[in-house]
Amino acid sequence: MATAWVLDEDDALELLAYLITAARTQVDEAAEYGPMRLLTAAHRLAEAMAPRSSPATAETLNGPLAEMPLLAVPREQRDEYVEDLDAVCRSLAAHLTARYGGTP
Repeated sequence: MATAWVLDEDDALELLAYLITAARTQVDEAAEYGPMRLLTAAHRLAEAMAPRSSPATAETLNGPLAEMPLLAVPREQRDEYVEDLDAVCRSLAAHLTARYGGTP
């Protein structure tokens, strides 16, 4: 039985190009832009995953990650920004624990 791919080759190349060019750009940008670039990639991946995901994964993708603004930069309101990132991490961790076993 064939597994459905989340990304086709073109989508994967686009994400790869974004990650590589973001890494290069980051060399010359302020450090605060690193998390923003990673979250942008996470949003792109989540958008590609959503139509092919299980209901539980789709629900997770539409949780705290979807609520993080694409252009959030941790310079201002840093504590709130970090708490929002922690919420995204907790949400994904809970989903992964439920999906792959163990106790949350």
